Amino acid sequence: MQLGFFGRNDLEHWRAGLASLGTALPSRRRKPIGQLVKSLISGRTRDPVSLAAYHRLRDRFGSARSIAAAPVPLIEETIAEVTFADSKAAWLAAALRRIAREKPDFDLDFLGDLPLDDALAWLERLPGVGRKVAASTLNASTLSRPVFIVDSHALRLLRRLGFVDSGAEALAASEAVTAAMPHWSGDDFLAFHIAAKRLGQTACRPEAPACARCPLRTDCPSRD
Repeated sequence: MQLGFFGRNDLEHWRAGLASLGTALPSRRRKPIGQLVKSLISGRTRDPVSLAAYHRLRDRFGSARSIAAAPVPLIEETIAEVTFADSKAAWLAAALRRIAREKPDFDLDFLGDLPLDDALAWLERLPGVGRKVAASTLNASTLSRPVFIVDSHALRLLRRLGFVDSGAEALAASEAVTAAMPHWSGDDFLAFHIAAKRLGQTACRPEAPACARCPLRTDCPSRD
């Protein structure tokens, strides 16, 4: 994976350009275990749908321990509206049961004390957990660790801007942005993720992107 001619200054410039879209951070953050659950069921699903499913899990089961003990079909029924609910229910149950064996209190705050690579690796060995879910657990939770969350929107943006090549995957893109910005705080990374996601949802769409409305259009070699 090549970064070409782009680096730290470009990311700072793009972050400033995206500020017009709004990058307000959540007023409250979930504990790491809650963020893990929310992230694991959110892939390829609209935010309101995944958030509603997360709230149903919380209301029905009350705790990660209870979800881990629940039959997979009941978990699937609870999150039925998310995409790939059957697979996500199985992954969620398996991941939480593995955590229960190692951390019976489901307290993942220890991940804040590990080197970042070790914390990511600890999460990524769990069923269904790739870089997006692991980074979200560390960055968007109360841990606020400095690592970039790359969803499909952020990846598409980074590819089109040329920061990563067109074949780069989410893991490589996350590592590239994280490594390029060692001075950014967890909040900086989360704000950039939120803005990149918003741009991907509104202008830098997969099909028929609205390049004329993109605040980064003058920097984008892929613009129409």
